[in-house]
Amino acid sequence: MGKATGFMEYARALPVLRAPGERVLDWNEFHGHLDESTMREQGGRCMDCGVPFCHTGVMINGAASGCPLNNLIPDWNHLVYTGNWRAALNALHKTNNFPEFTGRVCPAPCEGSCVLGISDDPVTIKSIECAIVDRGFEEGWIVPEPPLVRSGKRVAIVGSGPAGLACADQLNKAGHWVTVFEKSDRIGGLLMYGIPNMKLDKSIVQRRVDLLAAEGIEFVCNADVGFSYPAQKLVEDFDAVVLCMGAAKPRDLPIEGRNLKGIHFAMDFLKANTKSLLDSKHSDGAYISAAGKDVIVIGGGDTGTDCVGTSLRHGCRSLVQFEILPQAGELRANDNPWPQWPKIHRVDYGQEEAAAAYGSDPRCYSIKSESFVGDEEGCVQAIHTTEVEWQKNGNGSPTLKCVPGSNRSWSSQLVLIAMGFVGPTQEGSIAELNLALTNRGTVAVDENKMTNVPGVFAAGDVERGQSLIVWAIADGRRAAQGVNEYLTGFKP
Repeated sequence: MGKATGFMEYARALPVLRAPGERVLDWNEFHGHLDESTMREQGGRCMDCGVPFCHTGVMINGAASGCPLNNLIPDWNHLVYTGNWRAALNALHKTNNFPEFTGRVCPAPCEGSCVLGISDDPVTIKSIECAIVDRGFEEGWIVPEPPLVRSGKRVAIVGSGPAGLACADQLNKAGHWVTVFEKSDRIGGLLMYGIPNMKLDKSIVQRRVDLLAAEGIEFVCNADVGFSYPAQKLVEDFDAVVLCMGAAKPRDLPIEGRNLKGIHFAMDFLKANTKSLLDSKHSDGAYISAAGKDVIVIGGGDTGTDCVGTSLRHGCRSLVQFEILPQAGELRANDNPWPQWPKIHRVDYGQEEAAAAYGSDPRCYSIKSESFVGDEEGCVQAIHTTEVEWQKNGNGSPTLKCVPGSNRSWSSQLVLIAMGFVGPTQEGSIAELNLALTNRGTVAVDENKMTNVPGVFAAGDVERGQSLIVWAIADGRRAAQGVNEYLTGFKP
């Protein structure tokens, strides 16, 4: 806890973001930190709740509750309140390898299960977390700490996203020699190319990668394991292999006109944009530009929001975001009780920026895309939609019904499909190693994250399915425990 009566004395405070009209003119991060005195007050709001649900990390009736990393949240809240920032950093790093990432891009399920949130605004856990680690870097407290003793065992990790990096970090700390293979030209996976720079500056990612390299981890870029680099070679050359390739196969929208030019998967749009930004500040033109176009984003999740923010920075002419689900309420529904993650209406940075630019939230709810329409040159020009209603059938399951007479045509020269992901690509490493799969198409693993092939493990979205960065880091850490036990016979 922080201060015994702090939750009654201090109101929830969040960092002031840069103004939407200002921040869309650049690619810099739009969030900052509160001053130290206010941040200490925010730590003081952590109440003596008895049972802190914030760090439980469990599923309740299919919904997430608390932090999957089991972060010691009350501990470092109290340490921040008392001004013991370095001790707070030590407590934070005990469970989270990369708080500078989660403190920026995690949706904070911890706050959704904060006990204070039952009757008041929850503690600003995410902001405090980010402030702790950023101060740690600023003060020079975070420095390379290579292991003193090496085991002589060699581990290959395929994929350098949050799961792969967390697994690599843990195994390196255990004294094993770790090599991370990444198919792209930069390390970081979706942290590098899937999340726009204004949410997570790539210098923040590179700073951590450089630290891991200084601690002895080897990174190999442009190595597409399972394709240009045989997966079997890793099995033969290393004592263990951990697959952390993510679940990057996007959900498609197979309607009439889908093959028209100008219709792209969201991740292709976002990756190309960030790569071009880093390579040349967009001067090479090697990205999908939204400049001067009527943009439609299909999908209302975080990736869709990133497409909105990116399109605005390109200078799009207009922007609409489709969501097939109805708008959520301002308060929890009866079937979504605390401490589950609250499924409520939120306005994220992209919608805030679009509203500032065009006068209203860009999201249109309960919209079903019916067909795309193109011109003589095969380029998309419009999309036809229908409004839908959600009703419950006899089993209580939601069913979709089109509203008669609600057909509409929307002008668009750029359509971005951000409808989530359906699982990992099953070609490449998965096929080459003949790995067993679950009925969801993800890699099947045991309680130690080992696959059906001895010595081959899997962690993160490749075995869980599309999920949050905190789950990826947690899975990478658990896979590292399994690998360490496999290599040494020791279970920590």
